[in-house]
Amino acid sequence: MTGVRVVDFTRVIAGPLASQVLADMGAEVIKIENPDGGDDTRKGAGPRVGGPSGESHFFMTFNRGKKSVALDFTKPEGQAVVHRLLEKTDVLLQNFRPGVLKRYGLDYPSLAAKYPRLIYLSISAYGQTGPLSDRPGYDPVLQAESGMMSVNGAADGEGMRHAIAIVDTMTGIHSVAAINAALYARTSTGKGQQIDLALYDTALASLGNMGAYYLIGGDQPRRAGNGHFASAPNGSFETANGKIYMAVANQKLFVDTCKALGHPEWEKDPRFATIADRVANKPALTKLMEEVLKTDTKENWAQKLRHLPAGPIRTMKEALDEPEVKRRGMLKTYRHKRVGDVPIIGSNYRFSDTPVDDTQPPPSLGEHTDTVLADIGGFSPDEVKAMREKKVIG
Repeated sequence: MTGVRVVDFTRVIAGPLASQVLADMGAEVIKIENPDGGDDTRKGAGPRVGGPSGESHFFMTFNRGKKSVALDFTKPEGQAVVHRLLEKTDVLLQNFRPGVLKRYGLDYPSLAAKYPRLIYLSISAYGQTGPLSDRPGYDPVLQAESGMMSVNGAADGEGMRHAIAIVDTMTGIHSVAAINAALYARTSTGKGQQIDLALYDTALASLGNMGAYYLIGGDQPRRAGNGHFASAPNGSFETANGKIYMAVANQKLFVDTCKALGHPEWEKDPRFATIADRVANKPALTKLMEEVLKTDTKENWAQKLRHLPAGPIRTMKEALDEPEVKRRGMLKTYRHKRVGDVPIIGSNYRFSDTPVDDTQPPPSLGEHTDTVLADIGGFSPDEVKAMREKKVIG
């Protein structure tokens, strides 16, 4: 994506994740931040790089490779800066509530005529139109409202949210796909367009076969905790020093599992003959399997069962200390100008001819204000100084 310029008004997770992936892919991403504190996640709770006054781990997660411009676009002078940047911009990302940017003339209809090649991606909770469009949206609420929580959690407990901000994350990924599709379309049409992505829509689309289970069968899919309501053995199993997870989803895998555990006769047991039989007799099958699995460690079983869909349930430390993580290049250490070394999980994209660059650190607030205004906006040093005195920029 070298040569693509992105002006990014997004905050928190979904939008910043999308623009971070675009930056990894080579786009120049200009992150517009409020001079008074910047992205909300800069003030987030939890560990901070460089101590209490350092950078938030939350901000560091979703903002590598970007240029930070501290700009108050609610002021006319700030809007003039945005317009100067948009003259040389391909993509604008924003995740304000519908109507907010219209107050400042920065909504898509206001910009489309002036910048006809601009691709304008809007992320909101419930879409740009409709009776719910004015509502704020946070990931756990969308998990609840979309039906996600109803299928997650223990069979005899309440519906549970996913601990990871899964709706935000998937919306960010879909944003990248949509932007790349719009850029490709522009090569033939010569026109930009608006992309309306709603967290609610993403959550519904992500129901996948669970949603189809209800739509086609009419029944609510049952919660199964770490197991699966329609498959067995599929779940977590005790070993000598912790648990492993096994997902034995078909007959061949079950036959191979029986052999690997030293009990090929289980395959002939009428209680376990079919998937339906194994689901009906899950407690008995689990008991037999755990009697064997408890004779060795989860690490050793991971090796013995490496030809099967099975692996140890790891802590965060165990997972990120795993040698394969380093071999895949998934851990990066960035040299941040203000707070020093920052360990971050890197990009998962592997291109043979156009490799991503996930080596650039997240920016300090306003780190690139002067250079962006001068090099892209064409503002003189005196103009930049005057805007700073008026608190238009930070």
